[in-house]
Amino acid sequence: MKEDNLKKATLAGGCFWCTEAVFQRLDGVEKVVSGFTGGAIKNPAYREIITGRTGHAEAIQITYDPGKITYNELLMVFFATHDPTTLNRQQNDVGTQYRSAIFFHDEEQEKVAKKTIEIIEEENAFDDPIVTEVTEASAFYVAEQEHQDFYNQHRQQPYCQFIIDPKITKLKKYFSDKLKQTNDHGI
Repeated sequence: MKEDNLKKATLAGGCFWCTEAVFQRLDGVEKVVSGFTGGAIKNPAYREIITGRTGHAEAIQITYDPGKITYNELLMVFFATHDPTTLNRQQNDVGTQYRSAIFFHDEEQEKVAKKTIEIIEEENAFDDPIVTEVTEASAFYVAEQEHQDFYNQHRQQPYCQFIIDPKITKLKKYFSDKLKQTNDHGI
């Protein structure tokens, strides 16, 4: 795949360890990087982000092949694998850094994101309204190395077993046709 055919998507759905683990497993996703975006300071460190005072969200930046997986399909996985109805919270993770957000890279992504939310709400897929913010992508700061590929490196940790494993199980159940066929990410 030529690099110039690839696109970027930036999503925040709580802890980036969780979202990274989910999207790494999708066919057509070439790369997933954990980081921070949507905040007020430059080059924030994880220790600053977790205070909730920088305004950044823990996010992932996905590089994907739109010939294999569409932006809309990425968003459907996104909405199915986190709770987009809780403001600044995912399970026990609380604070603006854990907000649900879509950071669009162009007008088409903005349009698709808003339309996807509209359709999901019309279908009453959730009991409560979706609070996912849809915002133009800004600077994305890559998280420290120990946060990259976290789930795959630390599957024995309780957080991975109790929080991330159920998301992977849900992904396999509802999106099995979208998964990579290799076993290099524990599929």
